Formats: sequence, C-alpha cells, structure tokens
Amino acid sequence: MQTLAGLINLVVWLLSALLIVDALVSFVLEPWHPARRFLDRLADPFIQPFRRVIPPMGGLDFSIFAALIVIQLVGQLLVKMLGG
Repeated sequence: MQTLAGLINLVVWLLSALLIVDALVSFVLEPWHPARRFLDRLADPFIQPFRRVIPPMGGLDFSIFAALIVIQLVGQLLVKMLGG
C-alpha cells in the first residue's frame, strides 16, 4: 500500500508541476511556439473542464488554480483511503 500511495503522490506532484509550468510558460512564449503547444496539449485535458465553469476574470484564467486544488484534494483522498 505504501508504494501505491507513493505513486499517487508522484502523479499528483507531476500533474501539479505540469500545470504550473504551463501557466508560467504561457506568460513568456507565444502561442505558436512548439514548446508551449506541447505543454498546452498535455495540460489542457486537466484544465478544460474547469474553463467551462470558471470564466476568465480581468484577462486572467483562474481555472488552473481550481484544477490544482482538485488534483491535490483527490490525491490526498486517495492516499487516505489507502490508509497512508
């Protein structure tokens, strides 16, 4: 069980890092840059459900914060369910 909890924590960390890097890169690189397009393709499946519910406010997209919170909460819940 400890190994599975560690794997869940690793996946949560990797997803969180992906979303944060994608958000930071979006401020620096143009939308057509290959690195940004690659990161967007990886991150969009996790962000899109939140973008449908949370509209941008003042030109800022807060859906990434909601996605990060949900990913963290689901990860913690899964680890607790395993007894970790």
